[in-house]
Amino acid sequence: MRAALLHAVGDDKLDIRDDVTLAPVGPTDVRVRIKATGVCHSDLSAMTGVLPQPVPLVLGHEGAGEVVEVGEHVSTVKPGDHVVISWRPACQECDLCLGGQPYLCLKYIIESFTKGNFRFGGGTTAFGMAGCGTWAEEIVIPWQAAIKLDPEVPWEVGALIGCGITTGVGAAINTAKVRPGSTVAVIGCGGVGLSVIQGARVSGARTILAVDPLESKHTLAKKVGATHAVTPEQVPAALNELTGGNGFDYGFEVVGKSATIQNAWQITRAGGDVIVVGAGAADDMVSFSAFNLLFEGKNLLSSLYGESDVRHDFPYFANLYKAGQLDLESMISARIRLADLNDAVAALKSGEVLRQIVVMD
Repeated sequence: MRAALLHAVGDDKLDIRDDVTLAPVGPTDVRVRIKATGVCHSDLSAMTGVLPQPVPLVLGHEGAGEVVEVGEHVSTVKPGDHVVISWRPACQECDLCLGGQPYLCLKYIIESFTKGNFRFGGGTTAFGMAGCGTWAEEIVIPWQAAIKLDPEVPWEVGALIGCGITTGVGAAINTAKVRPGSTVAVIGCGGVGLSVIQGARVSGARTILAVDPLESKHTLAKKVGATHAVTPEQVPAALNELTGGNGFDYGFEVVGKSATIQNAWQITRAGGDVIVVGAGAADDMVSFSAFNLLFEGKNLLSSLYGESDVRHDFPYFANLYKAGQLDLESMISARIRLADLNDAVAALKSGEVLRQIVVMD
């Protein structure tokens, strides 16, 4: 089968080849034929080493597809089912899972560094990004990573739900619990940032400020729910106009940089919530004074994978889409083929595109 391989961290080009095979399906595994998969900024971060991954690596973690085969102990899905891939599957047995934080479960993330389900070049093992590797025609994953999808929902929408939508909408609904009538600022208007905006809109925020240096993204940000859109240089004026200089109730950082985390802190009101959604580098340190942390009363929150229990949230977001509450079609920049992935990565680096979706033949 075909798959896109990264041979070494830092490589600019993917090796798109057609001699890749899969490990056998284990008793608790599911084999999925990928129908659509997104090109996410986290994939680029894996290529550059910002997000550590083992190599050789089949990239891709945002996908949807059809179940082809299941292990003998799998009862949650069957061949023919439509599924969304969860890149952070929960074991459903550890204290974190049982305590209501399945998005923090590390069992399968850790396993993904030692267990590679891909083979190429006569038997060399390759790993899947976050244990997935959706930039391949088929994958083998734990059953916990295959979440049923309503067959009426398009494959591309299912793929978006697999990462960008869940991360962004979940940050607004689950982590921040945005209140109706509140004010929200979102720094970074890529696919996840636009999802945060949609989550804030669904939650009933009255003011949603989109902040992005690329003015080309402002129109779309407004289309999906932002009430205002500015470049970083225009933020002080917008803050005065929209909040009377007091700051926003919620400040979302969706870039993954220390500088923008501090910017989100600065534009959030005293007692407000600052939510870090972007995935940053391990050596990019953020500095706050002990005085400000205490006396400004702000809550600094992280939102990993939208703090979602995907068993509930994947179907919930699919239902929001079906009800017309989530505009996912507008977030797709282009539909491409697997063979186009090198061009897609180059376009992602430019910052101009939102979500490019690989549609499998």
